[in-house]
Amino acid sequence: MELILDQMEKAFGDKQVLKGAGYTFERGKIYGLLGRNGAGKTTLFNCLSRELSMDAGQVRLRSGDTVRELREEDVGYVYSLPILPDFLTGYEFIKFYMDINRDKLQADDSIDGYFELIGFSEEDRHLLIKGYSHGMKNKIQMLLFLIMKPPVILLDEPLTSFDVIVALEMKKLLREMKQDHILIFSTHILQLATDLCDELVILNNGSLSAVPPGLMHSPEFESSIIQLLREESDAAHS
Repeated sequence: MELILDQMEKAFGDKQVLKGAGYTFERGKIYGLLGRNGAGKTTLFNCLSRELSMDAGQVRLRSGDTVRELREEDVGYVYSLPILPDFLTGYEFIKFYMDINRDKLQADDSIDGYFELIGFSEEDRHLLIKGYSHGMKNKIQMLLFLIMKPPVILLDEPLTSFDVIVALEMKKLLREMKQDHILIFSTHILQLATDLCDELVILNNGSLSAVPPGLMHSPEFESSIIQLLREESDAAHS
């Protein structure tokens, strides 16, 4: 399965954020999306999730010989700031979510089984979401996509709010999920990107470009990425 971005364009007034951006993402890999603040990472994610409409371009999903337009239900979006109903407990919310999507789930899907999968204690499941930490809310977000299994999952800085133990658990979970999904991970933390991701993609000056694989684990990685971002940013303003 492949996610194919072709000549994506998006502007806000006179500011052109995406300028013919194109790339092909494959199932079985975690992609790290790198870019300076304001480069357009969130805009790209919002266009892929259909929260924003593109000005031009196509986004398609290829599975075998079948190629079709990417649909809203194909995408799971893990927001950096989770939006959840604070008046429900975690258990009540997940039960509600599973009930309204029952026709899309397996008959033996278990609420408690899903909570155990993300290491959510039985006590915490029955607390109000408004009392959850940021990391706990992000876990609930992740759980929604484990349940629905969309082919494409976008992650906008989801691990920055976790403590060390939970972050390790979530990294393990993401590595297991990548076999069945296309995972694109937006982050500004280079160490996290090299630790978790199989490939790195830079968004700069409205375009997407791959980081050479041999550079990822080299001693020069950090300085090379910083220099590349500076050079491309300078070129955009020259």
